[in-house]
Amino acid sequence: MNKVLVLGAGQLARMMELAGTPLNLDVKALDVLSNKIVQPISPEHVYGDLTSGIGNADVITAEFEHVAHDILSKCELSGKLYPTSEAIKIGGDRRLEKTLLNSCNASNAKHHFVNSKVDFDEAIKYLSLPIIFKTALDGYDGKGQWRLKSADDAAEVWREMNSFLTASTTNVKQAIVAEQMVPFDREVSLVGVRRVNGDVAVYPLTENHHTNGILSVSVAAPVDAALQEQATTVFKALSDKLNYVGVLAIEFFQVGNQLLVNEIAPRVHNSGHWTQQGADTCQFENHLRAICDLPLGSTALVRPTAMINIIGEDTVPNDVLAIPSATIHWYNKSKRTGRKMGHINVSGEDEQQLAERLQTLSNILCKKAFPDLRQFAANYKGKQT
Repeated sequence: MNKVLVLGAGQLARMMELAGTPLNLDVKALDVLSNKIVQPISPEHVYGDLTSGIGNADVITAEFEHVAHDILSKCELSGKLYPTSEAIKIGGDRRLEKTLLNSCNASNAKHHFVNSKVDFDEAIKYLSLPIIFKTALDGYDGKGQWRLKSADDAAEVWREMNSFLTASTTNVKQAIVAEQMVPFDREVSLVGVRRVNGDVAVYPLTENHHTNGILSVSVAAPVDAALQEQATTVFKALSDKLNYVGVLAIEFFQVGNQLLVNEIAPRVHNSGHWTQQGADTCQFENHLRAICDLPLGSTALVRPTAMINIIGEDTVPNDVLAIPSATIHWYNKSKRTGRKMGHINVSGEDEQQLAERLQTLSNILCKKAFPDLRQFAANYKGKQT
């Protein structure tokens, strides 16, 4: 039985344990708040500290990219960490991410690094309005961002960013990345996996919809072959450059027939949760297969599937379960506004049936809790007619 240690004990580690049990894998997780090794599904069970966890593990991986660098160093020294600490750090620092993208000739938004008022002024000259400013470290789910649409607001935006930079307590020096805002047609993502021996498999491009900066819906359906090939080329370039092992997600802006990389995530990803019901092998199992050097499972789309995030709610109507193919995945979290509490996967034999079931689901769920799901479902159904 291979023993896997996951850095982080949230819902992604939980779903890795669920996927690993049928493979006879023993999955434990590091609770980074307590420095204790726990069972992801039953975190009340403690199995020592990080040092003992590293010693007991056959392989080590991470469920999030903002892992403390001293922890990554300890894991790297063991020779058991997949992906590498470099890859994990790149996913947590937009400066490193942009440098990687440019080194691989991966198209992305025009950008400029901001550490001072001089850099800020240069960014405004170098880029054209509107500009989005993102924290180099710690930004997620729309947090740590400022938008500059008018030069009249520049002084106020800089005041807020400068206050943020001054107050930063990160171990690595914080900064801001200024990006040219992209007038994209839609947001899509590619989840792929690379094994220790270099084998690669990718899932189909997924269309993503955000609400208040947080991913709310992902839809996996048959996609344009040219776009899929374009995304796969980027995945192979990045994963080869990093000698990557495990699941890697790439978020793109689609502008016409071109894909621009928005960001990468060196881990299993929210936009890949649909794979639990829409593929023969889900992203969690394939991540474990990759890091344990097992043959990769099929990433082909079995049936069109949508994933709907449950945000800030700890219940949904039981009628959801009456919808054919609807599956609820709860994360066993305490209720909190804006927190991802679980997700719902719903599938169809074709896109028409998926659209109908998605619309049925949107009518069942509370409109206040899922504010624009009905409009999204209506728009999606309209595309199928």
